[in-house]
Amino acid sequence: MGYNILVTGCGGDIGQSVGKILKSNAIAQKVIGSDLNEQHAGKFIFDRCYNIAGCQSKQYLLDLERIIKEESIDLIIPVSEPELRFLSNSNIISLVDRPIVMANIFSRIIGFDKLATADFLRDQNLPYPNSSVVGDLKNPVFPLILKSRDGSGSKSLFLINNGNDFDYYSKKFPDFIAQEMIGTAEAEYTCGVFRSKDGESRTITYKRKLVGGFSGYGSVESDPEITDLLLTMAEKLNLRGSINVQLRTSPKGPCVFEINPRFSSTVMFRHLMGFEDVIWSIQDALSLSLAEYLPNNNYKKFYKGYQEYVD
Repeated sequence: MGYNILVTGCGGDIGQSVGKILKSNAIAQKVIGSDLNEQHAGKFIFDRCYNIAGCQSKQYLLDLERIIKEESIDLIIPVSEPELRFLSNSNIISLVDRPIVMANIFSRIIGFDKLATADFLRDQNLPYPNSSVVGDLKNPVFPLILKSRDGSGSKSLFLINNGNDFDYYSKKFPDFIAQEMIGTAEAEYTCGVFRSKDGESRTITYKRKLVGGFSGYGSVESDPEITDLLLTMAEKLNLRGSINVQLRTSPKGPCVFEINPRFSSTVMFRHLMGFEDVIWSIQDALSLSLAEYLPNNNYKKFYKGYQEYVD
């Protein structure tokens, strides 16, 4: 039996990757997209795309309710962080009245706040980068990273090498956090972690190279120390659903510097290699048996490419 599934944020790369996964799988009968914008390639992927209001608008829920009714939606997958934050409100979830595929609330609280992430790791006696609000840092040790407390990606991230730069950026971004520089870019990993409501955890780890702020290249790595850390984190978070974990190896051991409590830009690569966390998340949300985890060893490396569409 296939389900009618709504993917919000269908104009972005993650939403379109999720759409492609669903269109190729029998679990989906109809795949509908929604987005703030109309000028995107989602219309080449989804059965239909709807233009909706932003989640800050009172019109947003009305738009969702209209799509749910018109398309007989069975399940919703939000992929954009603003919508994930908004839909974390239990009262709003009851208004939508459909299963929503997203990580559990505690994982979202921790992952959406970069300082809370470091504090959580410290409290669980796991390796963590020393982190503090910029205004509370008295004796900075360089190099360090300044980053938005609630942002993701590299748009709101600055490498600080000296006191002059620190003074400039700390005045410009007083609410940012200052974080210890961990390891090197050559020792950076991006990891997928899925855990079901029954407590079954599955992981995949890539050693990656960033290109333009995104994972442009990666190779599958089997590192027992990293896997053990991911499994421990999933248990401590009481994770249900799928998250993306970014870490670097260091003298402290594998050290997590970011938890993204959502599907990530590597979701399609993971799916092609047998880590089908989108499908598992849907099955878990609908209380269906999970498909087996069968890693596809034919694909050891991934490369981020581009596709053009002409209408």
